[in-house]
Amino acid sequence: MKTLTLLRHAKSSWNDPVAADFDRPLNKRGRRAARTIGREMKNRELRFDRVIASPAVRVIETLDDVTEGYGSPLHPQYDRRIYLASPAALLDLIHEIDDETERLLLVGHNPGLEQLALLLADGGELRDEVAVKYPTATVAEIRIPVQHWRQVRKGMGNIVRFIRPRDLDPTLGPDEDTH
Repeated sequence: MKTLTLLRHAKSSWNDPVAADFDRPLNKRGRRAARTIGREMKNRELRFDRVIASPAVRVIETLDDVTEGYGSPLHPQYDRRIYLASPAALLDLIHEIDDETERLLLVGHNPGLEQLALLLADGGELRDEVAVKYPTATVAEIRIPVQHWRQVRKGMGNIVRFIRPRDLDPTLGPDEDTH
């Protein structure tokens, strides 16, 4: 059994004068949401053998704040392929993961993460929630009954957790931002 956890970056600032989307930082609410999600990940005893993340500024800052809330380092490995990746590109990356890794955390962007969760999930109530909206700083945990990451295919998984910041602190939602 493999466990894939997807974390969408926290809410970023559209008001910051950066030249490129890649360089957009988090806003204050995003930073607070990331710390809140980190604490919840610790409370639920989520563990990861490997963390792979987009190197975009908003993802790096999200992981910094998640780590603060989580209370221990996550040791992310940054991979440019995750930046605004399609679900097919993310699945290609998953297929490359070594089989010693049982619990993988991918940190990135929408719409790729949401579409990947919908692609992998075989149905269920939490899949329906993902289909409605995958807000910023949200975690989806998917269990996939395979021995090898290269075996992961459409419809094989089961979403067992879908943790939104607004469910933990109502002042962190609703998230109207689609970025």
